Amino acid sequence: MASPAAQNRNPESAGSGVRTVEIAAEDDGIRLDRWFRRHVPDLPHGRLEKLLRTGQVRLDGKRAKANARLAAGSKLRLPPMPGGAGTANVKPQAKPPGAKEAAALRALVLHKDAEVLALNKPAGLAVQGGSGTGKHLDAMLDALQFEAHERPRLVHRLDKDTSGVLLLGRTRQAAAKLAASFRGRDARKVYWALTAGVPRPKKGRIDLPLAKIPGKRGERVEPDESGKRAVTYYAVVEALADKAAWVALMPQTGRTHQLRAHMAALGTPILGDGKYGGPAAFVPGLPKKLHLHARDVEIPHPKGGRLKVTAPLQGAMLESFRLFGFDPESEEDYFAGAPV
Repeated sequence: MASPAAQNRNPESAGSGVRTVEIAAEDDGIRLDRWFRRHVPDLPHGRLEKLLRTGQVRLDGKRAKANARLAAGSKLRLPPMPGGAGTANVKPQAKPPGAKEAAALRALVLHKDAEVLALNKPAGLAVQGGSGTGKHLDAMLDALQFEAHERPRLVHRLDKDTSGVLLLGRTRQAAAKLAASFRGRDARKVYWALTAGVPRPKKGRIDLPLAKIPGKRGERVEPDESGKRAVTYYAVVEALADKAAWVALMPQTGRTHQLRAHMAALGTPILGDGKYGGPAAFVPGLPKKLHLHARDVEIPHPKGGRLKVTAPLQGAMLESFRLFGFDPESEEDYFAGAPV
């Protein structure tokens, strides 16, 4: 299923098969051919080159080459594709949520100004659609438009089972700037996790490359010297003997499942993370949910200065913190002085 960038915003002709899609902030700066590999993976490169050469694919109304760089908010014209290639991947815009669902979504708002929205995403809510995902945030963003003239845009992601701070851009320009800050590592992100076992040493830096490994149950990553560099700072805040620990995590890179893979590599998987920790990630009496929460995000505001948003714990994380006697309202900076 397509990501928000591939959603049909303004089809040119409902009967012609021609579609116009808007480039999402998360795709800002990537090459046009990479966009097609990401969103229309069943379209062969040779066929794409022909569509570009004949002007059937157009970017902001103009002919484009495969190496053209995309900008968030640009309009991409997609023609009917021979043999049905890619047509199943360009998903029609989803229906807006009902009144009850919209109200529940608005209740998640942590911060709202003219440029930025911040939500406290609950665990279990997917940010984008995918195989087997019938409900996701991107399909419900109309409920978060409020008084703005535009639908808000996603600028980064959280795993479906990770809770916490999720930022949205309320204008095309704001979304592009926020997305660029995430890509350029100008955002300072701090996560809280509960781990099975206590990481040793209790404070450190993990510099362990990760490579993506496809599988029948979805993509995962594994430590591999040939993979992409992944760096995480961590600090044990509190521990319960050698059984479990509250760990603060600050990723310097944004690899898929980075924090989960790094904690598992230390031999202390995140509680509830059976994908990377196996049976060792589950503790009797605790919710069988992933205990990972995006606690803080600090980022340059599109209009200047810096914005910091903190998300209170919720759900399984809050339940387990109370069970262990940890302080869910701690405001301490566990990485003071560490580089962003």
